[in-house]
Amino acid sequence: MKKILLAAVFLTGFSFTYAQEAKGNVDPKEDKDLMTWYHKDFSSAKVYGVNTENAYKYLESKGLKPKTVVVGVLDSGVQVDHPGLVKNIWSNPNEVPNNGKDDDGNGYIDDVHGWNFIGGKNGDIDIDNMEVTRVVAKYKPIFEGDDSAKNKANQAKMPEDFEMYMKAKDLFSKKSLEAKQGFQTYTMINEAIPSMVKLLGGKNVTPENVAAIKTTDQKEAMILQVLKQVAASPEFQGKTPAEFEKIMKDQMKEALDYFGPQAKQYDLSYDPRKEIVGDNYDDYSEKNYGNNHYEGPDAMHGTHVAGIIAGLSQGKEIQYGVASKVAKIMSVRTVPNGDERDKDVANAIRYAVDNGAKILNMSFGKPVSPGKTVVWDAFKYAQDKGVLLVKAAGNENEDVAEHLAYPTNFKNVTDEKPFVNNVIVVGASTNKNDALRAGFSNYNKKMVNVFAPGDEIYSTVPHNEYKYLQGTSMASPVVAGAAAVLLAYMPTLTPAQIIESLVKSSNPNTTEGFADFSQAGGVIDVKKAAEYAYTHFYNGKSGDVKKATKSVKKAVKK
Repeated sequence: MKKILLAAVFLTGFSFTYAQEAKGNVDPKEDKDLMTWYHKDFSSAKVYGVNTENAYKYLESKGLKPKTVVVGVLDSGVQVDHPGLVKNIWSNPNEVPNNGKDDDGNGYIDDVHGWNFIGGKNGDIDIDNMEVTRVVAKYKPIFEGDDSAKNKANQAKMPEDFEMYMKAKDLFSKKSLEAKQGFQTYTMINEAIPSMVKLLGGKNVTPENVAAIKTTDQKEAMILQVLKQVAASPEFQGKTPAEFEKIMKDQMKEALDYFGPQAKQYDLSYDPRKEIVGDNYDDYSEKNYGNNHYEGPDAMHGTHVAGIIAGLSQGKEIQYGVASKVAKIMSVRTVPNGDERDKDVANAIRYAVDNGAKILNMSFGKPVSPGKTVVWDAFKYAQDKGVLLVKAAGNENEDVAEHLAYPTNFKNVTDEKPFVNNVIVVGASTNKNDALRAGFSNYNKKMVNVFAPGDEIYSTVPHNEYKYLQGTSMASPVVAGAAAVLLAYMPTLTPAQIIESLVKSSNPNTTEGFADFSQAGGVIDVKKAAEYAYTHFYNGKSGDVKKATKSVKKAVKK
């Protein structure tokens, strides 16, 4: 799932996705309440948190003792020695660190904390293509080459591939243009920061002060328009020119770091795979490639996800993950700065399952998937091994039935039910009850199971730091953490039972159509899910789970 940074301008306006609206004049970086809002109990706080602490209290009140649950984080990489994570990082008990041998015979040398499927002897992939780029590059010579007769023959012979190519071609044309415009726009704004500071004339940023500014030429007038929009953001209210300049530079750096790599992501001739990884990419059966670089070049996304699942309070930082008391993180590096590749996703799932992970978090997605059947086979493999897959719904503000976000647990959108029963798809909610669905979150009554907090989420990031990020990428690990809590205390729960428990116990909301955005029609509540699972599936004696009830079977069929 792509990192949510700054909302693109594209000549329609200017907004900041990281603008934190703290209570009163409290800086978001110091607002302890905001840092932990997603753990709140809705019944008492009237904020749609997930009721983390009360879930532990309930389970412990039943005399249950937790067992450690390994959660695989299939992502961009994880800083495994982060102070807020290091105590909750999985270690392979059968591997001797750094001896250059495959001690456990699993095909991966020195995989102490996980594996990296997008690296090799020559380093690690940072920027990679978008999948639509790869599809266009591969199929354009086949379907739109120099020989029109051959083109038509190939189109008739390969109808499914041709349909995928046409979809990819359309998206490639649109997205590559948007990327170019985005980079140009934010470059312009970044270069205009000194002029904005000069226009302030030493005065603090307020709508009144900005409204009083007089410009002398057209260029200044254009810069003033941007400044007016910035001044309307709560993050900038009352800031001194120096404070304004620093925040703006930080924001623009994030924007340019996001849009800059897209020149390569949408370059039809760019392909780092062969040189760096060195595998035969077209051989989907190949699995023994990669290296043990758990972090990789840019582990912000994965480290943030890991902290939401199992981060531990340390020092002055109060951030903690939903499953901080029971989970260990296995880092399986799968997602570059670009789109994940189907071969890597399938191998990452199988690696995590084979090495003991019982829950996999997958905060990624893309609109086309050439190797979807290989990934679906891996989904089925995980189901057969009793492993839960937690999948982010996507950040395009779209109905996923109309705009698929692969990998999906529905082979066709018209299917009545998923082809597997171990996948839970997660949308992102906010801490604003009158605007509960995050504006970026994808949705669908049938194909999205639940919503969870995914806006203004504070968690671990590389270099031992912490940061607010947002996206369904953040909501998914909230659910992964919730599932880990249930499984730790009731270890024989099946994935289908965990999913039913989270869906059936969600706190409902009917404002602005929220009830129709997911199967649950609400936001998960871990305590209520624990109560549901204990009541419906757990016999409270030997750790056995009751046989699947009719309600479970109905949930799977839906």
